[in-house]
Amino acid sequence: MVSNLDYSSPSAQFTFDVNTSPVMKKDNQNYINVLGINQLNTLDNVSLLDIFLSANNVIEPHYHQNAAELVYCISGAAVVSILNPFTKQIQNFPITPGQVANVPHGWWHYEVATVDHTHLLAIFNAPTPEVILGSDILKLTPSNIMAHTYCIDENQWKQAIKPVKPSTFIGPPTSCERTSESINGHYLNYYHNTGYTAPAYYQPYNQNSSWPQYYY
Repeated sequence: MVSNLDYSSPSAQFTFDVNTSPVMKKDNQNYINVLGINQLNTLDNVSLLDIFLSANNVIEPHYHQNAAELVYCISGAAVVSILNPFTKQIQNFPITPGQVANVPHGWWHYEVATVDHTHLLAIFNAPTPEVILGSDILKLTPSNIMAHTYCIDENQWKQAIKPVKPSTFIGPPTSCERTSESINGHYLNYYHNTGYTAPAYYQPYNQNSSWPQYYY
């Protein structure tokens, strides 16, 4: 229990509408709501992100410095990918409704929706989910440090990361002109090679669709 909270106080909260607590919104099909102790003050070492995605949208590579994450699929389908720091390998876990994937504390990971109307619930063993995003690492690390550390041309590095927006959260950006054939192909090949059958309602990305700008 939360030790410094008076549960008899009128200020003690026991219910909350997560729909009223957006953390970011890309468009009406791709957004994230949050529930933590700042929203519901009787929570004790638990929090969640309510995630909605359309096909081929990605929760960008990131890690949680304060918690492990359990990803539960409510509807649709997604692939949860983690970098195992012990094997140095990316492991891909497809999940459909009723299935979960566990991301240990501090592990680098990302989620890709493979169908429209995907709804994921990310549950954390912390009073509020904290995150370090790949886009922030790329944009906020000084270019001269990256160039010197990895022996690359600094101008080439600057040009490569120029399109990256800090705190992307959900990619690709609305301005992206690339098609998603590569991501579709990657995961369809993954399903084939592992014997996993993609849901019958899997729909490839439509390159002619328009993606309105998100607000954060």
